[in-house]
Amino acid sequence: MIRGEFLHDTGTYMCIVEQSGSGFFPPCACNEGLHGLENRQHNFASTLERSRRKKTLASSMLTTETPTQFDQSSTADHTPVQSPVPFSADIEELLVKAFGFRFTILGGESGRVLFETEDQPTGDWSLQGELCKEVARRGEAEFIEEEDPFLVLAVPFSDKRGNSRVAVGTFVTRAVDTEADRQEELSRAGERLGMPGEQTADWARRQTPWHAETIQRVCALTVEELQSRRRIDELRKEASNLSVNLSETYEEISLLYRLTQNLRLSETDEGLGRIALEWLEDVVPATGLALQLTPVATHDPALSRGARVSPVLLTHGQCPVDNERFTKLIEGTGAADLQHPLVVNRPVTEGPDWPATDVRQMIAVSLAEGDNVFGWLAIFNHVDDDEFGTVEASLLSSVAAILGIHSGNIELYRQQSETMTGIVRTLTSVIDAKDPYTCGHSDRVARVAVRLAEELGCDDEMVQSMYLSGLLHDIGKVGIEDSVLRKPGALSDEEYEHIKQHVEIGHKIMVDLGKLDDVLPVVLHHHESWDGDGYPKQLDAENIPLAARIVGVADAFDAMGSDRPYRKGMPDEKIDRILREGAGRQWDPDVVDAFFRIRDEVREIARSQYSQGDIEIRQLT
Repeated sequence: MIRGEFLHDTGTYMCIVEQSGSGFFPPCACNEGLHGLENRQHNFASTLERSRRKKTLASSMLTTETPTQFDQSSTADHTPVQSPVPFSADIEELLVKAFGFRFTILGGESGRVLFETEDQPTGDWSLQGELCKEVARRGEAEFIEEEDPFLVLAVPFSDKRGNSRVAVGTFVTRAVDTEADRQEELSRAGERLGMPGEQTADWARRQTPWHAETIQRVCALTVEELQSRRRIDELRKEASNLSVNLSETYEEISLLYRLTQNLRLSETDEGLGRIALEWLEDVVPATGLALQLTPVATHDPALSRGARVSPVLLTHGQCPVDNERFTKLIEGTGAADLQHPLVVNRPVTEGPDWPATDVRQMIAVSLAEGDNVFGWLAIFNHVDDDEFGTVEASLLSSVAAILGIHSGNIELYRQQSETMTGIVRTLTSVIDAKDPYTCGHSDRVARVAVRLAEELGCDDEMVQSMYLSGLLHDIGKVGIEDSVLRKPGALSDEEYEHIKQHVEIGHKIMVDLGKLDDVLPVVLHHHESWDGDGYPKQLDAENIPLAARIVGVADAFDAMGSDRPYRKGMPDEKIDRILREGAGRQWDPDVVDAFFRIRDEVREIARSQYSQGDIEIRQLT
């Protein structure tokens, strides 16, 4: 194997970017609980038996074991305060956005309460504190308490000072019966968890039920988003610190500065790469420059959508190699095995084994961010047929470091977008699970709404937001009683008033998700009427947001054509008649006119197969 000699000045010029190894948040496994999966299959016969099991578990936690990174922190837990500890604000924000309420925060080493939320009833913190210490030691989110219908989740994390913390939240896993004879049973269940019985029963009736599997998935996605946020923060800090180690020449500093000014997530890695090659031509004495961007390697297939799948070669000047030859040159010279730039000059390039006779001088350096290599930056053939040295190698290292960090940022942001997509998939799955008769309804409404928005000439931003708006328009139905939602007959006046609440319930669920602000008006107003006789705000005509008017027509069309518990889907002729009669009274006449212009396309959408895997959240990128 042929290697060129690497020339250097003992770190004087080289700028090396290493991956930070800080782990702010442990993986979220949401195990079946510290009691073990098998304990979920048993009911606790009495308060005495429950107490005995808790004492046994707490005792097992106090046995000596090898301490984890949380136990090794020298920073003591603080006494309880009335507001969250400053360095846990990010995790609290994400938990509130994901689950809709604030968690209680405990010290991972002491088990003491640092912040107690008012959103939930008070628990037995003396025992749960011991359970949380074990959760912190294990480093994974777990269910620590279970008493039908209550489930207690503990999520370990370390704040930005390295202190071990555990966030604790109580969930209701099924709809709570409101009959009087359930009061005593709920109270006993709460008391067995150390919570005030009557207070807990009243609180439970106000909660939206969560399935354990949904809690696990949302928790895992929340953890991934937190990791992405903090990793992006780290990468931004690394990028800002690069200026300290830049080369001393004005041209190099100017080049690197201009590149850092283009470190925007809206700028693709190919776009920034072309800029870098163009600017490098004015700084380095090379006749040809090349940048190869390699496929993104990911171990999680769920996060691989949109990733590069084949190498891309960008060139500038007189580049002597194509994509295939570039790959072979990197492999043949052993550059892939090096942690520093590879410099090749004569006489190496004049040897009989040199694979590229038209390459007389070369420098190649990887676009690396930590252990991830996103490509290779190379220059070829000195303009004076002289040798390349440490000055050129140092400059290319700095440029490659910036490009590598930018590629890493883009990849992390892409994965974060996929994470948000996963959250939306979870929410739509909750809707479909709540009412099997409307399975696929939200997806069809979303796609019809997109097509209507296009037909109405809406701008690209609005068209892109319409799919997500249609997808989540009925999210509030998770708070509607099953007996009402699935009733096979006509609704009573009281039941109709209850089901009308789903728009405001949905608005409350979505209001804290900042990236979904465009969805909120649709969730709240898609049942308003053009004549002002709708709900919840009795808006009329153009006072109703346009997106809500569009989804209102799409929703009505699909609802009329779909089978429901109380009737079969209507024929096309009847749907057309109802829409025409309702134009200008119930629906925006312009939207109805757009519907009839593309009626055949809309019907084809309604007949097409529902596929949740097609979800895209383009406006989040």
